[in-house]
Amino acid sequence: MDVDEIGSEALSCIFPAVIPPKYAKPTVGASLAHRHTQVMQRTNVSVYCHCMKWKSLLWLEFLTLFGALPLAYALGLIPLPRIPILLVIFAASLIYLVRHPDFNHRELIHGLRGHSREIRNIFIRSGCVAVICMAAVLMIDPYLLFGFPRSRPLLWLGVMLLYPLLSAYPQEIIYRAFLFTRYKSILPSSSVILWASTLAFAFLHIVFANWLAVAFTLPAGYIFTRTYVRTESLLLTSMEHALYGCIVFTSGLGRFFYTPS
Repeated sequence: MDVDEIGSEALSCIFPAVIPPKYAKPTVGASLAHRHTQVMQRTNVSVYCHCMKWKSLLWLEFLTLFGALPLAYALGLIPLPRIPILLVIFAASLIYLVRHPDFNHRELIHGLRGHSREIRNIFIRSGCVAVICMAAVLMIDPYLLFGFPRSRPLLWLGVMLLYPLLSAYPQEIIYRAFLFTRYKSILPSSSVILWASTLAFAFLHIVFANWLAVAFTLPAGYIFTRTYVRTESLLLTSMEHALYGCIVFTSGLGRFFYTPS
């Protein structure tokens, strides 16, 4: 061993951090630790890239389902009935929720017991909604007030019976339970996801091609989302949604929430 090598080894014992890599002679343990660190770094980078890719796909899915699809219907680009499409999305959302390990299945069938105060508040809010709807009809066209039940009572009765089952409950599954569960990783806070649910629900109503439908469903969507967050009951939220919908159709505003397709 020459003098330089002896000097380097001596210095490496005293000041190992200042010895250049080409002179340092790592031990087997240090070499394995270095390799482990490199593997962990590569793994972390891979996981990060996969996570970012997954979040990008979730954003694309979210914008397609809650943005592009209603817009395409509003522009007449999809010549298909809306209710069957809604029920297909509802069925897919329900299957997803049932199979999701973090979703509380009790939300799907959670009853009304223990929510007497909330039920009372829902009926109070529904009374206020009825007054607002009737006032709006009187301002728009007084002849429309209660026009639906007066002119077509049997069809009106059918709507009152079917609207909660075929429209209100499926929409609450999609815009509350599914949206909250599926997209919570890209909607970082409770306030963000609350407003995402509210705005997505209101934007859905552009399919009726009038500003009144969107204007009415924006505050309604906020109320439904707040009810869902407070109670964690889809049944209770759907009941409130159904009450508002039945009031809208009964009062005479139904023409703004219906098209033949």
